[in-house]
Amino acid sequence: MTTEPPPTGPLPTHTSSTATLPPRTHLDCLPRPGAYAAAADRCIVELAYRIGPLVTLRRRPDVAEAALAIAPRPEDCVLSLVLGGDALGGELLAFTGTGIEPVARGARLRMPGSLGTGDATLEPLPATLLLRVVERTDDRLLVVGTTRVPYGVLRRTTGFALSRIRPARHLDLLLAAEFTWTA
Repeated sequence: MTTEPPPTGPLPTHTSSTATLPPRTHLDCLPRPGAYAAAADRCIVELAYRIGPLVTLRRRPDVAEAALAIAPRPEDCVLSLVLGGDALGGELLAFTGTGIEPVARGARLRMPGSLGTGDATLEPLPATLLLRVVERTDDRLLVVGTTRVPYGVLRRTTGFALSRIRPARHLDLLLAAEFTWTA
C-alpha cells in the first residue's frame, strides 16, 4: 500500500461573481398596497369556548365581511372581519384590526384591534390577532391566525354570549383566510 503525499502546489482558484441582493424590508411579508377581500368559500372562522385546555363549545359562524386594506405603512393597515348567522344566534361579532406588526422576519403578523358586537353604543374589547403567513404573492395573502379573549369580560362589556349554559373562561377565534386583491 502506497500513500502519495498531498500536493504542495497552489490550489486552483474558482472565480464567481457575487450578486448583492437588495435589503429586505419589513413590508416583504405583505402583498402590494390596496384593497383585499376574502370570498366566503375562502375564509373559515371558528369560535370556541374554553376552560383551560378543554373546549366546551365550538361554532363556525358565517363570514359576513372579511376585508383587508394594505397601506404603504404597516401601522395604517386595517382588517375588518364581521361574523353572523345562525351559529351566533342572530348576533353579530366583529373584529377590527388596526395596524400590522411583522414578527419573526415577516413569517408572522401581529394585528392589534378590538372585538365587539354590531352595537356601536357598547365598548369593544381589545384583542390581538396573531397571524401566520402561509403564502404571499403580490396580489394574494393566505393567513391562519388566532386570538383569545377573556369570555367574562367580553360578555360584560359587549353582551355577547354563544350559550348561557356552557361554561367558559376564554373565547378563542380562529381565522383561516385567503385575501385576494380587489383594487
